[in-house]
Amino acid sequence: MEKADLVAIMPFATLCGIEVERADPAEVVGGMEWKPERCTAGGLLHGGALMTLADSIGALCAFLQMPPGATTATIESKTNFFRPLVKGRARAVSHPLHTGSRIVVVQTDIYDDENRRVAQVTQSQAVIKK
Repeated sequence: MEKADLVAIMPFATLCGIEVERADPAEVVGGMEWKPERCTAGGLLHGGALMTLADSIGALCAFLQMPPGATTATIESKTNFFRPLVKGRARAVSHPLHTGSRIVVVQTDIYDDENRRVAQVTQSQAVIKK
C-alpha cells in the first residue's frame, strides 16, 4: 500500500494534515506541521494535535502487523509530554512493542525539528478480524 493510501484510509488524519514519510512493519514515520490553528494559548501545538498524530501513526504501525483482512482500533493510549512544540514540524516515529493475535502494542515518539523528544505515546490496538 502506498504512503498516501495509508493516510487516506483515515479521513481524520488527512483532515489534520498528517503525512506519512516511511511505512513498514518495523517502523512508521510521519509528521504534522505546526500551524496557528492547531495551537493552544501561547502558540503551543495543542496536546490533542500531538495525540492525534501519535494515534494515527501508531495505528498505521499496528495495521501493518495485521493478518490479511483484519483491521485495528485503539483501545488504550497513554501520553507523556516533555516539552512544547512552538514551531516547525512534529515528527512521529512508531515501533511495535508487542504483536499478538488479539492486541498489538506500539510506542510512538514525537520529536521537534531539533530531534528533541516532545512526547511519547504507548497505545494498545485491538486486532479486529472481519
